[in-house]
Amino acid sequence: MSEIRVRFPPSPTGYLHIGSARTALYNWLFARKHGGKLVLRIEDTDLERSTQESIQGILDGLEWLGLDWDEGPYFQSAHRPEHVAVAQRLLDEGKAYPCFCSKEELDAKRTAAETAKTSYGYDGTCRRLTPEQASAKRSQGVPSVVRFKVPDEGGPVVFEDQVYGRTEKPLAEIEDFVIVRSDGSPLYLLSNVVDDVRDRISHVIRGADGLGNTPRQILLYQALGAPVPVFAHMPLTLDHNKAKISKRKHGEIVAIHFYRDHGFIPWALNNFLVLLGWSPGNDQEIFSRDELIQAFSLERINRSNAVFNYRKDDPKFFTDPKAININGHYLRTLPVAEVAALAKPFLVKAGLWDDAFDGERRAWYLDTIESTRERFHTLTDFAGLARAYFSDEFPIDPKALQKNLLQYPELEQLLPALADRLAALEPFTAETTEAAARGFAEEHGVKVGIPINAARAVITGQVKGPSMFEVFVHLGRETVVRRLRSAPQRFA
Repeated sequence: MSEIRVRFPPSPTGYLHIGSARTALYNWLFARKHGGKLVLRIEDTDLERSTQESIQGILDGLEWLGLDWDEGPYFQSAHRPEHVAVAQRLLDEGKAYPCFCSKEELDAKRTAAETAKTSYGYDGTCRRLTPEQASAKRSQGVPSVVRFKVPDEGGPVVFEDQVYGRTEKPLAEIEDFVIVRSDGSPLYLLSNVVDDVRDRISHVIRGADGLGNTPRQILLYQALGAPVPVFAHMPLTLDHNKAKISKRKHGEIVAIHFYRDHGFIPWALNNFLVLLGWSPGNDQEIFSRDELIQAFSLERINRSNAVFNYRKDDPKFFTDPKAININGHYLRTLPVAEVAALAKPFLVKAGLWDDAFDGERRAWYLDTIESTRERFHTLTDFAGLARAYFSDEFPIDPKALQKNLLQYPELEQLLPALADRLAALEPFTAETTEAAARGFAEEHGVKVGIPINAARAVITGQVKGPSMFEVFVHLGRETVVRRLRSAPQRFA
C-alpha cells in the first residue's frame, strides 16, 4: 500500500471518552504527518446498544477536539451483507466450516479441560464432518455457527508490531474461531477485517487490548488474499489504582464532554492526551499543532500502560494535575482575543455576558481577560474567580473573608472612609490611588496592606490577583466606591 490510510472505529454505545479520544488522536497525528487519510467508521453492529445520541456525541467530541477525518463516517451495519458474503466465500473455498456443537457440549469440554488442568481450545469436532454429515444436521434444523479453519501446517503467525516489536503465535495455539454466530450475524473479528480491506487500511493503530486478536485477524487477511496492515498497539490507559479506564466504572470524569463543559481548551486536552503513552524523547511537554504532527511517531509510543490520575476530591483540580497545568499554560499564553472568545460561552451561561463586550466595551473585556488569566487554569474561572469583574453579585473567598476582613473589625469603618477618599480623587489613576491609599493608611495608623487586602476582598472576592491599584482603575471609580461603601454588610 503506497498510501497511508488509518481508521478510527468507535462503537456508539456511549460518549467519547479519554481512551477512545487518545486512539483517535494518535491515528489523526499519524495520518497528518504522512499526508495520509483518516477514515471514521462507526462500528454499530451491536444494534441494541448503539444509539443515535451516542453517534452524535462521538462526532461532536471529535469536532470539538479538532480531529477532522477525511472519509466517513461510514457505518459498519450498512456493510453486513458484504460481511456475510465474505463468510460464505470462506465456506465455499474450504477455509471455514459450519460448527453444530451446542453450548452445552462446549461447556462440558471446557469443564473437563479445567478439571484436567489443561488449556481449552476447540477440538475441531465439526471440522471433521463430511459434507453429507453437515448437510444432514442442517436438514434436521441443528443450529450452527461458522468457524474459520486455522491451517494445519505452516510456521507461526508473525508480525512486527510498531510498539511491542516482533510477535509470534504458533498455529497450534490458535483454535478454529467463530466468525459468524448461529443467528447469521458476523462477529466483529470478521467484520473488522472485511471493512479494513475494503477501506484499504494500511496501518491499524489501536489499544493493546486488541493485541491478542491480531494473529487471528492476520489469518483472515491471508485467507482473503488481502495485504496485511501494519499494526501498532498502544498501552492501556489506567486510573490511579491501575484499573483500566472505562465509562461504566469511572463515569463522566473520563468523558470528553466533561472537559469541554469544565472549561478545557480543545488543543490543550489533545496535548495532554498525546502524553498518555507517548513521549517525544526529550522533556518537551507543550506542543503546537504543527510541532506535534512533526514530532509524532509510532516508535515513540511507550509499552508501559499510561496512568490517568483523575481526582474527584478537589473541586478545583478535579482531574489529572498534568491536564490542569497544561490547560492553564494555554489559557495564559494563547492570544488574548482567542481566550476571550473561548471564555464567552461560559460567561453567557453564567448570565455575565454583555453584548457590549463585542462592541464598545471590547477593549475593556480584552483587558479583563488579560489581567485576570495569569492565575487561572480553566475557562470556567472567568465566570467563577473573575465573577466580580462582571457583576456586583459575587461571593468572597472564605480565606479572604477571614484573613483580610473579619480579623480587623476596624475595617468596618475604614473601608467606607477609604471610599470617600477615592470618590474625591482626581485624577483616578493607578499612581494616584496608590498614593491615596498609602496616605490614608498612614493617617489611620495601620499598615497599608490591611486596607488594600481588605479592599481586594470586598471588590474582587479574592485573596490574590493583579495589582489592586490597576484593578481600581479597570473597574472604575463608581464600582470601587460602591463596593467599599457596602463593606460593612460583609461584617454582619
